[in-house]
Amino acid sequence: MDQQEMKEKALKILDKNKLGTMATVQYNKPHSRYMTFFHDELNLYTATSKETHKVEEIEKNPYVHILIGYEGEGLGDSFLEIEGKASINESNDLKRKLWNEEFEHWFKGPDDPNYIILSIAPTQIRLMNNEGKKPDCLEL
Repeated sequence: MDQQEMKEKALKILDKNKLGTMATVQYNKPHSRYMTFFHDELNLYTATSKETHKVEEIEKNPYVHILIGYEGEGLGDSFLEIEGKASINESNDLKRKLWNEEFEHWFKGPDDPNYIILSIAPTQIRLMNNEGKKPDCLEL
């Protein structure tokens, strides 16, 4: 599969799926948790609090691994494995753009000082379980 076709398939999966897992490194071991993801092209964003372990972990080691797209329908579901570099983003414009009323469970509003966005710039995206084919890799 060529890189453009791979990118289009990856974007379709990201359009359909918001929930995924993100792994960081804690004490030299992987630490995974479910996160809600938004995307702009292949760049991913997820909301969190400044006061979480994942922020501390990313400050020490910014490399993350994300799984997104598996729908649980069967063994053949396509999904993405994304390796990337995360950074903390406190842009008020981005925080307002991504704000969701569901966030009110954790934050007072888009101007809450603890509400931040993790920006993930992918370095590699692998398309898994693509119609029984070997994984395809999009290098970025």
